[in-house]
This record gives sequence, structure tokens and C-alpha cells, in this order.
Amino acid sequence: MTLWLCPLFAFLLGSIPFGLIIARMKGIDIRAHGSGNIGATNVLRVVGKQYGITCLILDLLKGLIPTLLGISLIRFVDASGQLNGNPMAIASLETHAHVFPAASQWKAQTLQVLTGLLAILGHNYSPWVGFKGGKGIATSAGVLIALMPFAVILLVVVWLVTFFLTRYVSLASIVAAAAITPLMLYGSWHHGKLQDGTWNKPLFAFTLLISVLAIWKHRTNIQRLREGTEHRFERRKK
Repeated sequence: MTLWLCPLFAFLLGSIPFGLIIARMKGIDIRAHGSGNIGATNVLRVVGKQYGITCLILDLLKGLIPTLLGISLIRFVDASGQLNGNPMAIASLETHAHVFPAASQWKAQTLQVLTGLLAILGHNYSPWVGFKGGKGIATSAGVLIALMPFAVILLVVVWLVTFFLTRYVSLASIVAAAAITPLMLYGSWHHGKLQDGTWNKPLFAFTLLISVLAIWKHRTNIQRLREGTEHRFERRKK
């Protein structure tokens, strides 16, 4: 049951439309304002900074919490017989984990990344809002913090540099999304896993999929960027 409860919980938690709920608490239907998106960026623009930041944190946690449970409750032993060590795994849950043998490592890794993927899909295609949703950037970040914590630091740097150079949230998100898979491959190479064939192939497929999904969800932003009509956060004048 653990193997399937984690992905199911991830989808249900991911599907909670926090942006819509937060805006409605202020008497606003966020879908009828700004970009019409229920994500944190549109909440920030329409409802206010503190509400946008709250939405950002909640959307991030929707990805982080279930994925942490996934990597803690779905484990495997490596070729040397040692339990796989993810620095983000919750140690107190180790005794409750389903542990796969080394030969089935790929099954455990697939279920771990499936848990993260379903959190993102729950956010992007929430059944509570007609299978629509946000663009999944904050929720994807939460998932990646659990699966690739060190790569996330570099992704944040990429996002911030792009944003401060262009002042476009959408462009910063697109560039960061495009950088996920190269960073994952670099990390595997850096730790020698590409060379010995023990690299996480399900994670590679996952990063490629969420990168494509994130960029696809920004297709209207890409069109507005090309037309020069995309919303830009201007620097405050002193």
C-alpha cells in the first residue's frame, strides 16, 4: 500500500488550488484577473505581495512534502548492500520503508519520481478547478528540493540572474526549467554515476518531462514575449 499511497497522496495534495483559495478569501476570483493563472505570480500581482509569497510557499510545500515521504518510504539497497542515502530522506521513517533489492533499484527510483510528478500534475491539472491549474514552477521546485537538493541552489541562481537581467518572471522560469536536465546530468557525471552506469535513469526522464511540461505551460507567455506584451516587473524608482 505504501508504494501507491505516496503517489496518490501527492496528487491529492498537489491538486489543492491554494492561489484560488487565497484570492477568494479577499473576495477575488483570481481566474478573472491578470493572467488568469492561479499561481503565486498572478496572486502577487492581483492580491498583494504577502499573499503571493504565502501562495508560493504553499505551492512549494505541495511538491516537497509528498516527495519527501516518497523518498523516505520507498527505498532500495545498492550493490554493496547499503540502504540508499538521500540527504533529504526522513530518518525516523526508515523503519516503515518498503526496501527494494539492488536489482530493483530502478523500480524504487521510478516510484519516487512518480510521486513528485503526480504532485506537479495535481497542481497543473487540478480536478477541483476543471483540470486546470498553475504552471507548476513552485511545486516543481518543491519536488526538486527533495530529489536534487544541491541542483536547486544552482537553479535558483539561474532564475535570479535571468530575472534581474530581464525583469520577466516567465522568462526566468523558462530558462530555469531548461537547465534542470543538464544540471541533473552534470551531477551524475560529477559523482561518477554516469561512468559506472548507476545513474538515476528515472530521474533523468522525470527532469526532461517536467522541463518540457513547464515550458509548454508557458507557451502563452512565450507568445507575449515575442510580441513584446509580456508583463514586466519594473525596478522601483527611488
